[in-house]
Amino acid sequence: MCGIAGFWKPGGLGNDALTDLKSMIDVQLHRGPDGQGTHLDEKNGIALGHARLTIIDLHTGSQPLCSGDRDLGLVVNGEIYDYKKIRADLLTRGDRFQTKSDSELILALYRRFGLEMMGQLRGEFAFALYDQSEDRLLLVRDRFGIRPLFYHISEKGIYFGSEAKVVLAHRDVPNRLDRKAALNQLMHTMVPGTSAFEGVHAVPPGKIIEIRRHGDSLDVKEHTYWDLTFPEMDGYDTESDESVHVEAVREKLVESVALRLEADVPVGCYLSGGIDSCSILGMASGAMQSPVKAFTISFDSDDYDEAQIAKEMAGATHADQDIIYLRASELYGDNFIRTVWHAERTFYNTLGVAKWCMSRHVRDAGYKTVITGEGSDELFGGYPAFKRDMFLHGLNHEPESVRKEYEAALEKSNQIFKGAILSEEAQSHPAWEDLCGFTPSWIQSWIATCAIARPLLSKETEEELEGYDPVQAIAEQIDPAMVRNRHPLDRAQYTWSKTMLEGQILNWGGDRVDMANSMESRPAFLDHHVAETATTIAPPYRIKGNIEKYVLREAMKGVLPEVLYKREKFAFMAPPAHTDIAKQRMVNELIGRYLDEDSVTSAGLLDAEKVQNFITEYKADTDATSLVRKDALLNHLLCLQILHRQYIEGETPVRHW
Repeated sequence: MCGIAGFWKPGGLGNDALTDLKSMIDVQLHRGPDGQGTHLDEKNGIALGHARLTIIDLHTGSQPLCSGDRDLGLVVNGEIYDYKKIRADLLTRGDRFQTKSDSELILALYRRFGLEMMGQLRGEFAFALYDQSEDRLLLVRDRFGIRPLFYHISEKGIYFGSEAKVVLAHRDVPNRLDRKAALNQLMHTMVPGTSAFEGVHAVPPGKIIEIRRHGDSLDVKEHTYWDLTFPEMDGYDTESDESVHVEAVREKLVESVALRLEADVPVGCYLSGGIDSCSILGMASGAMQSPVKAFTISFDSDDYDEAQIAKEMAGATHADQDIIYLRASELYGDNFIRTVWHAERTFYNTLGVAKWCMSRHVRDAGYKTVITGEGSDELFGGYPAFKRDMFLHGLNHEPESVRKEYEAALEKSNQIFKGAILSEEAQSHPAWEDLCGFTPSWIQSWIATCAIARPLLSKETEEELEGYDPVQAIAEQIDPAMVRNRHPLDRAQYTWSKTMLEGQILNWGGDRVDMANSMESRPAFLDHHVAETATTIAPPYRIKGNIEKYVLREAMKGVLPEVLYKREKFAFMAPPAHTDIAKQRMVNELIGRYLDEDSVTSAGLLDAEKVQNFITEYKADTDATSLVRKDALLNHLLCLQILHRQYIEGETPVRHW
């Protein structure tokens, strides 16, 4: 794991190129504290930079990497799995290597296969590769967007880096919060391919951004090398017994976990009380000779804490469990502010802060790498919103009484999450109705949040956004061909994976808060071989009756305690502020610092009077569902103001690396 940076100026590099490149590296030293490297090609206008976190090849894997004739230049962030087998095969074909790193494989594979090499790359990665003979730059991101990669294009050139702040560190890149992105953040769902900053774009998952020189200008094209592809309605295997799917999932998951245990440093596991992380721990324990180090978060609320179930799983696998107990003082205050700086976007729940605290604890315990359970719900139909859509739109063969029974059970079991992950009232939007034939349940809650967020914008912001529909903007970035003639459950899972998975779970809930403390997370479920197996499972096996993730449960039955095997999906969230007096007190301190009238007016994004009215209403509210939604919006408002203070006004959070 690492941080990458660079730029390409068709007109050539100036005298300040090295200074600018070092600024881009320095701002992401948290991603790579173990070594930094630069490569300048003044003639061709290329600058490549790297901040290294040593995981594989501790001694010879420094970057940037160049081919022997220096025709190719490369910087990589992430891991390529099965690299020993691939390298051995390439050696028999005459290729030679300068290092023992997995990253160098990309140079050899590109030499032989060009862009067709992508089919052989298994893992989570982002990289930039300059090909002098073709005079082109490639920006590439892994299939799900596990590793981040941002870029900015202007008439002067293209600038790129692992985080938005890296791009902004170059003097040629303007620094302004994007008002459209601000509204999308307030409603919680970013538009795919965007960031919080104007003109700073995210390379989409499964894409290659190809940049070629034309004189002193650059031509940009986007290529798709992979997508999460579900069969069309009549394309599922309905003849095979469910055991065929169970065995296939088990085989691919065991292989995925075994590959992610490969490292030249110790590898641990994140462990919550969910099926996903418990399955990972069970498989890792079987593959390792010594007890697995398992890290667990414990919250100070019985409604949100899963530590007890995690303890049972740790005991069953003889894992070495390490529990971090988080209270209000850890979830707010300076930790909240630091997490915003690293996340580079707003968040609705302090889960991101909890994950930041966890990654710091893991690193302090001497671990740089953990395997995690993210991606399981996306692939196997685990979220309550997916189940709701299955019951409403995917069970046409079932009597209405059965569908109603299932939905009633779902509503009762997820009452605690109403207002956040489930909307208490049905919401509809024409763009989504056109795209999917219905408005997916996962976005309905955020449509409702938008209705109370948009009136808080300042007059200037609202004027700039006149005619802008943030919900429609999200839908417009979904490829209609990938949801056309698909099962309703497939449509829900695909659209979530293209939005919330990349923009939230793998962002402020994953890479950004883990790498803030120089700690790499490896989500084994998001191996593309696992994903391609999961998409072949017919929807009635993914959600069988009232049981979500049915095939996964059966595949992992041998390693799961009975209480967990039978347990319904429980969304992993931190306790909202309204649930605890200590949290309310600390939130009020943040409100006084960032949402006071002068601060809001100075930032110019929000209307100070309307924000104060919202806060007054929030403090007087006693309805649990309403408070969950208002808690989420309050967090977004605080984060937005903190982003402005940090990135526009220059307030720097206390750094600790």
